[in-house]
Amino acid sequence: MRYLPLTPPERAAMLATIGAGSIDDLFADVPTAARLDGLLDLPRAMGEIEVERRLAAMAAKNLPAGSGPFFLGAGAYRHHVPAAVDHLIQRGEFLTSYTPYQPEVSQGTLQYLFEFQTQVALLTGMEVANASMYDGATACAEAVMMAHRVTRRNKAVLSGGLHPHYRSVCETYARFAGAGLAAQEPAPRGGEDLATLIDAETSCVVVQNPDFYGEIRDYAALAEACHERGALLVVIVTEILSLGAIVPPGEMGADIVAAEGQSLGNALNFGGPHLGLFATRDRFVRQMPGRVAGQTVDADGRRGWVLTLSTREQHIRREKATSNICTNSGLCALAFTIHLALLGEEGLTRLARLNHAAAVAAAERLERLPGVRLLNDSFFNEFGLSLPSPAAPVVERLAERGILAGVPVSRFYPERAELAPLLLVAATELTTAEDIERLANGLREVLP
Repeated sequence: MRYLPLTPPERAAMLATIGAGSIDDLFADVPTAARLDGLLDLPRAMGEIEVERRLAAMAAKNLPAGSGPFFLGAGAYRHHVPAAVDHLIQRGEFLTSYTPYQPEVSQGTLQYLFEFQTQVALLTGMEVANASMYDGATACAEAVMMAHRVTRRNKAVLSGGLHPHYRSVCETYARFAGAGLAAQEPAPRGGEDLATLIDAETSCVVVQNPDFYGEIRDYAALAEACHERGALLVVIVTEILSLGAIVPPGEMGADIVAAEGQSLGNALNFGGPHLGLFATRDRFVRQMPGRVAGQTVDADGRRGWVLTLSTREQHIRREKATSNICTNSGLCALAFTIHLALLGEEGLTRLARLNHAAAVAAAERLERLPGVRLLNDSFFNEFGLSLPSPAAPVVERLAERGILAGVPVSRFYPERAELAPLLLVAATELTTAEDIERLANGLREVLP
């Protein structure tokens, strides 16, 4: 039986009070294509045992990541998470803690957030980091909004190498904030001259490193061009582990770094929850969204921690807030911090080298297949392949054989026929030589 606490007259009275003609008017800002027309195609009523059986049958249709060769990436990566991480984050004091409004009873939470910020600042080569955000995509959009505030300009230039999901979130933010975007065409082979697009209205240029297609780039010259014209350089990192091997954005002159932290401490989990990282220059700290945990001393001179900046609208007047992000993915941030602390600097570097070595081995093996061409001049642990036929059907046929071959670019750009043959392949420390050989053999069998 459906639970409907309000009667039709009560609902009508409520709609009349707020000036809405119908329930659908409440969802006017949600695109029609994203709304459900009617009820879900589910059984109307089932007992508990029947529900368990039905859900188990549905789950059995999935191909678990650990069940065979796994080469998926495109912004979410499969890495080994030490058992100690899950053990520690499930301690009651961490698992059930909430926002540290009262520092006197939240010292443990505030301390790990302080350590987390330090780790993020060191990884990105920046001066200050916040106490995390929702995920990489929303962190990217928040970086654009921050650049608008800092420069008092209202247009962002987005690279064609930016992850399409990140671009989409930026477009959503911009639509409701009245901001401008100059989003470039997909650029799987580079060739962009973003510096020529900077004008007097440009607040920032947004790039990704490694980019969506896995290419590693040096953005130092672009940073100089941005600064000469009064704009900021925003660098996005979707594979945070790459910063154990490549030059961090801060050393290239980035003004804001937004990243996805899922790779450290957080399993894929069917797509979330994820963890947004955000870092910037000290001079911009008061325009940074989210919260900042700081170190202090108490009345007795003992070391302690507090929230030093909380610019979200729960803490200050809404008109002065820099963001309405309401949480900091605290448990995911703790998992990140524990994993990185267990690795240490040397362990992080070694893990990054293992990832790169696995990707090199995969690229060299797959490039020898007839009709297969490697797109990249450089990469970390993910690269693009051009296949002699559309990649999506190839991926489906290999999935039937228990091989998760990669992510077809057409999944993100279905309308772009020229991108249909492109396949993104990611290899990590969990990828074995046998996995690579199975993928190579599978491709040989299914490719025309």
